Amino acid sequence: MTTEVHVPNDALRAVRIGLRMSQDDLAKALRQAGAESGERNEASKRLVQRWEAGISRSPRPVYIRALERVTGMPIESLGFAPQVPMGRVHDDGAGGHDMAPSAEGVAPASAETRAAVQTAGDNYSGVWLSRYEFYSSGREDVFEGRHYVVLVQHGNRLTGRSLKGASLNPDSPLSLDLTVDRSVITGTWTEQTATGGYYQGASYHGAIQMLVEPTSRRMAGKWVGFGKDFDVNTGPWELRLMDTSTSKATLERYSVPPE
Repeated sequence: MTTEVHVPNDALRAVRIGLRMSQDDLAKALRQAGAESGERNEASKRLVQRWEAGISRSPRPVYIRALERVTGMPIESLGFAPQVPMGRVHDDGAGGHDMAPSAEGVAPASAETRAAVQTAGDNYSGVWLSRYEFYSSGREDVFEGRHYVVLVQHGNRLTGRSLKGASLNPDSPLSLDLTVDRSVITGTWTEQTATGGYYQGASYHGAIQMLVEPTSRRMAGKWVGFGKDFDVNTGPWELRLMDTSTSKATLERYSVPPE
């Protein structure tokens, strides 16, 4: 007899945390979204728990539409399949350069924080400051992108989502899907640019690889992706640990544009 192994949906959990919602808050928001769109649903805290635990992997269409409405993200970015096969029964829950290290904005590691990091080992969950540089051919200058992101780790998987309102450019959410191999972090990134910004709501994505410093408080490396003219670009990217906590009070403190 084999036991089914459920893979936690860290993407959904990271998005929920980034929205500063509890599981019950998300369920209430889903019910409200359903009522406003004329598609009432029975979302509950238990259902959200089942989704995040990976027990239920295929929400019904009514929940998919509510999830996309509440989060503002496609269902594929929430850790679910993009669509549900017909006839299936679903369990809904009855040019790069190095970036110089900088300590600006990083609080000194307290004894409590150092102990937490040592206890957690290679666990990188927490709030991080994401900072990358890119060259804009249209403006012929180098620009910087900054976000406060929440990283959620499960095993060697690391999922990151920017906090709402926590970027230099408003309405420009960032997503990171990473794999941890000791001190090497490898994965992909996606950023949805602001509709009213220079890139007019275009979505960009690419690959990223970083190395973790011995203190476990900074990761630094390079990104690669396509530009506005569909040329391949690269540049520096770093993540700096701000807080190992993901409590509601901590998330509220970092739900502001980084200075």
